Amino acid sequence: MNKTFLQKQISAANKQIPVDLVIKNGKIIDVFTLSIMEGDLAIHNGQIVGIGDYEGVKTIDAKGKYVSPTFIDGHVHIESSMVTPREFAKLVVPHGVTAVITDPHEIANVAGADGIQFMLDDSENLPLDVFVNLPSSVPATPFENAGAILRAEDLEAFLSHPRVLGLAEVMDFPSVRDGADDMLDKLMMAKKQGRIIDGHGAGLDATGINIYRTAGITTDHECIKVEEALDRVKRGMYVLIREGSVAKDLKQLLPAVTERNARRFLFCTDDKHLDDLLTEGSIDHNIRLAIQEGLDPLIAIQMASLNAAECYGLEGKGAIAPGYDADFVLLNDLHTLQIDSVYKDGTLVAQNHQLIYETKDRQSDVTPLLNSVKLPALTTDSLQLPISTGKANIIEIIPNSLVTNHLIEQVDTQNGFFQPSIQHDQLKMAVIERHHLTGNIGLGIVKGFELKSGAIATTIAHDSHNIVAVGTNDEDLLLAVQTIHEIGGGIVIVKEGRVLHSLQLSIGGLMATTCMEEVNDTLTHVHDALHDLHITDSFNPLLTLSFLSLPVIPALKLTDKGLFNVQTFEHISVEA
Repeated sequence: MNKTFLQKQISAANKQIPVDLVIKNGKIIDVFTLSIMEGDLAIHNGQIVGIGDYEGVKTIDAKGKYVSPTFIDGHVHIESSMVTPREFAKLVVPHGVTAVITDPHEIANVAGADGIQFMLDDSENLPLDVFVNLPSSVPATPFENAGAILRAEDLEAFLSHPRVLGLAEVMDFPSVRDGADDMLDKLMMAKKQGRIIDGHGAGLDATGINIYRTAGITTDHECIKVEEALDRVKRGMYVLIREGSVAKDLKQLLPAVTERNARRFLFCTDDKHLDDLLTEGSIDHNIRLAIQEGLDPLIAIQMASLNAAECYGLEGKGAIAPGYDADFVLLNDLHTLQIDSVYKDGTLVAQNHQLIYETKDRQSDVTPLLNSVKLPALTTDSLQLPISTGKANIIEIIPNSLVTNHLIEQVDTQNGFFQPSIQHDQLKMAVIERHHLTGNIGLGIVKGFELKSGAIATTIAHDSHNIVAVGTNDEDLLLAVQTIHEIGGGIVIVKEGRVLHSLQLSIGGLMATTCMEEVNDTLTHVHDALHDLHITDSFNPLLTLSFLSLPVIPALKLTDKGLFNVQTFEHISVEA
C-alpha cells in the first residue's frame, strides 16, 4: 500500500468519492461484539472502507441476508484432497473458505523443497489465499524412511515468500524434549523472525505441553478430550478443533468452549478427502456441526474467522469492518449456514455452490514430482511374517480416530508364519519403502477393517508416504502393491487376483494431474470396489489405512522399519 492508495481509501470512507461497491439491506455479523449490525457495507479497491450510509458505482441488495466474514481453515494438508491447489480452490471457495493455512509436508516428505515450491507456485492467482507453514518434520520421525530430509537451512529461503507464515506442526516431540540440534535450529529459525510455530501434541500430558510452550509452540490440533484442550488453553495455546475425514473431534471437544475462553479456539479440517469436501463442505461443516451441538452461531463464526486470523497474524482478514479485506459470504440463514454467494476482495467468486472465478491455466511444473514410486522386485515370500508362538502385538483401529489400540491376541500360523484370519478380523498389513530402493518392508497385523476378501494398497501413507497395504492374502497384497508401482502412485483395490479399480495419483503419489470432477468420479468407482470387499462402512477405510503408518499418534503404528510403539517411541516385535 502506498500513500496515494491510502488517500483514495480515506476519501472513499469519508464519502468524498463514490465507492466501488455497496451492499445494502444486509444483516452484518460483527465478530468483535457478537452482534448483528444494520447499514450499508462500503467497499473500495477490494477493501471495506465503511459501514453506514453510502453510495457506490455498483449496488447489491442483500435482501435481508446475513453478511459474514469468510472462513479460514487453520490447518489443512491440501494434498489429502488428492488434487492440486488450483483444483482445491474449486472445492472450498463455494463453501465460504477464502483462506487456508496449509502444511505441505505430505508432498515435502516425497519430494523435499521441490514439493514446497510446487504448492506455492500452483496456488498463485487464486480466489483462495493459500498461506503456508513450512514443514518442521521431514521426515516426521527418525523411525522411518521418507523421500527427503529438510533441515533449517533448506527451509529458511522460503521465509521470504509473502505467503509463508512460519513453521508447521512440530510432531517430533522427543526431538523437542531432548533438544536435538536439528529441531532447535528450526525452532530458532522461526523464533528469530517472530514467526508462528504450530504444534502437534497428540497424547502429551501437562509437562509435554509445558515443554512445547517453552519452545515457542502456540497451537495444537490433536486434542481429543476436553481436559486436553483446556490444559493447552490455560498454558496460552490456541486449540484448533478438527473435523476431517478420519479425525472427527468436534463433538467431543466442543464442551470445552465457553463464552470466557472461546477466543482461544478455531476450526480446522487437517485431512479431508475430495468426496467429503464435496458432500459435507469444509470449515462451513465445522460451523454447522458446532451450531447443531448448541454453540451460539455468532461464536462459531467468530472461531472460523476472527480467531483464526488473529492466531496466524493475518492482517486484514477475519472480520467485516473498515480496513479489512472485502472477503465475505452472504448467508440465507444463520443457523443452517446456507450460503448464497461468496465474495473475495469485493468480487463475486462463487454462487449456487459453484466457483465462478476463472483461474488461469497452471503454470507450475509437475515434472520433478512424477515417477516417485521406486520398488525392487517383490514376491509373496517378501511378505512372509514370522510368528512362532502364536501370540502377536496387533494394531486395532478406533473408528473415526487417528489413535489406535494395542492388542495382544492369539493368531493363526502355518509353518511358523502368520496367516490372516477373516473370522477373527486379523489382517496382514505392509508398509513398503518406495523412495530410495532400500528394500525395507514393515509387516504387521491389523484388526478392525472387517475385510472379507482382497487387498487395498495406496501411496497415501502419512507422513512419509511409503506404500501401505492391507489384505486377506499375500497374492492379492502383492498384486495391489505391484499395480501401485505401475500407475506411479495412488489407490488400488484388488480381489481374487484381479484389479477391481484404481485411482492414479501421479504427482508424488498424492495428487492427480486431472480436474477435481474426474478425480471424484474415479474415487466413486474406488469406493464401489471397496464394497465388493465387504469392508466395514462405519468409517473411511482408505483414510484410516493411510494413517496407520504415522508413528507420532498412539498407540501402535507400522513403518517401513517395522511395528512401532508410540508410547515408548521404539520399534517392537510383532510376536508378543
